[in-house]
Amino acid sequence: MNRLFKLQFLGPLALFAATLCAELAARALQYFPSSELLWFINLRMFGLFQRSHALLSEIVPIDGFQFFGLALPIFLLACLGLAAKRRLSFTIATHLSAVYAGFLVLSWQVGVPTITQASLVPVAVPSGPGLYVMATILGTCLLSFAITHLLYFYAVLEEIGALLCILLKTAQRLRGSSAAQTDSTASAMVESPIGTSSRA
Repeated sequence: MNRLFKLQFLGPLALFAATLCAELAARALQYFPSSELLWFINLRMFGLFQRSHALLSEIVPIDGFQFFGLALPIFLLACLGLAAKRRLSFTIATHLSAVYAGFLVLSWQVGVPTITQASLVPVAVPSGPGLYVMATILGTCLLSFAITHLLYFYAVLEEIGALLCILLKTAQRLRGSSAAQTDSTASAMVESPIGTSSRA
């Protein structure tokens, strides 16, 4: 159970690491705009974050908001949950990381021009390194999300088991006390005729 609890950290960690690398690559490209390697990293590996940045900048026009406003707080919540063994912190972190991973996938879909063929909407999937980054983020975040729900399911089962034990013990005590009262009443009824006959 402790290993499952720690596995919840995997999703927020992967999301934080990927967002940090994308942010560092974008900052490095500002200083070295002629580097082909940095252009490859930004467009092919972390193009997912470029498109989500384009969507987010319309709502929150803050440079680096994906990292400082989203990935870092989620990661810090997960660190708090791991250090303090708080289930609530992990729950919030894993849910937010899954939502953010879904937003990254959605932003990739929105950024691709759609061409419908035979009334089917094509699903845009990045190729090469971008596909691996997207699959890693989405897979780890969904795994952490599923583990959180599994641990809550175990906790609910434990609570139900504890409640059933309490109810069974209470029922046994009630049966024991009612049986004792019945025995004392029966013995009193048996003794009372003997007492009256001896008085007579």
